[in-house]
Amino acid sequence: MIIDCHGHYTTAPKALEDWRKLQIANLSTPELGPKAADLRISDDELRESIESNQLKLMRQRGSDLTIFSPRASFMAHHIGDFNTSSTWAGICNELCYRVSQLFPDHFVGAAMLPQSPGVDPATCIPEIERCVNDYGFVGINLNPDPSGGHWQEPPLTDRHWYPIYEKMVEYDLAAMIHVSTSCNACFHTTGAHYLNADTTAFMQCLSGDLFKDFPTLKFVIPHGGGAVPYHWGRFRGLAQELKKPVLQEHLLHNIFFDTCVYHQPGIDLLTRVIPIDNIVFASEMIGAVRGIDPTTGHHYDDTRRYVEAAAIDPEQRFKIYEGNARRVYPRLHAALQARGL
Repeated sequence: MIIDCHGHYTTAPKALEDWRKLQIANLSTPELGPKAADLRISDDELRESIESNQLKLMRQRGSDLTIFSPRASFMAHHIGDFNTSSTWAGICNELCYRVSQLFPDHFVGAAMLPQSPGVDPATCIPEIERCVNDYGFVGINLNPDPSGGHWQEPPLTDRHWYPIYEKMVEYDLAAMIHVSTSCNACFHTTGAHYLNADTTAFMQCLSGDLFKDFPTLKFVIPHGGGAVPYHWGRFRGLAQELKKPVLQEHLLHNIFFDTCVYHQPGIDLLTRVIPIDNIVFASEMIGAVRGIDPTTGHHYDDTRRYVEAAAIDPEQRFKIYEGNARRVYPRLHAALQARGL
């Protein structure tokens, strides 16, 4: 089985975007709506949006199951207040749940959180509980910068975040560390802000001792870990200077990297530098980079091609495709076992 750990609902029907625009237009007068019940998207519309997009590409490229969450750039936690984010997250998560019900063999949900700048992360717990208990979601997306490129929250190692970590441990959830739209003109959303956040999250964890308090906590750092694999020697040296244990012991029981790296040399570097046990397959298809690479004639985000061509053995490839995902997402593993998979 090939499990794609990084999928977003980037192809949701236009009615979702229209609803969001109206919500934003009425931020100062929320009594004018829209209400969640005003959004009407039929099952047929959902099927069309998936069958002609994500599912079509999954079949063409040979992946089986996608961990599916709301569109990252649409989270936009910096817009409005907590009530704004709470309503928006609830709507987006419900759509992903409906997709998982329409295509149960191919999609399973991961939750967008109703984060808001300066708001206690504990306010996200009801949505986590709803998504796990009612929807069967197996993970969450955690935004370390809900201010949208201005980095106003404490580091991920701060006790500020502990209410979410405690709930993650209770439910055995993994978190993908994923920022959203940048409203800072210095940082392009997908070309700079995302990769900066990946690198920053890793360095925050390196600087602290979070996993002493939460030894079973699991983070997936997407987009191949940002700059981390390329500068592995720098991070090893910084850990040494900070009197931390070697990275294998300090972080790699808890941090994992995905394969959303869109060229062969990048995947080759990732698989040489990062232990195979810490790499999970992902594509973020129909996401940040949707075009065709003129040097190969294939889509940049067809990441299975790179994994297939990497200089690794079949056992290592199995770990990347399936085995590691089952360890990182225990609720997914349990759900697959219940289906005899």
